[in-house]
Amino acid sequence: MRFVIARYPFDISKSDVLDAMKGVKPEPITGESVIVGRRAYPVKQVGAVITRQDRRDFSAAEVTRALTALGFTCRTLTVPTPPASHGPTALEKASAMLGSPAE
Repeated sequence: MRFVIARYPFDISKSDVLDAMKGVKPEPITGESVIVGRRAYPVKQVGAVITRQDRRDFSAAEVTRALTALGFTCRTLTVPTPPASHGPTALEKASAMLGSPAE
């Protein structure tokens, strides 16, 4: 399929991506990722390998759009949210029962 990444057209197929990423060690994932074969890669790493462009020249969204159209599974990094506070903690309850020190 034909994709435009960083204003340049690329004819890329799913097999091209699989072949290009063979033997490439995945970098730590800090943002969006894509599953290629059995490994998860950062989207920018895959984009740099298949386009041979510097990562600053294209956005993760451009590569994600192309890889999704080719049938790859793309994910965004989800930051865990802290659990919701449901009232005072055990320490806060104990402190309230003891009261404030007398002056």
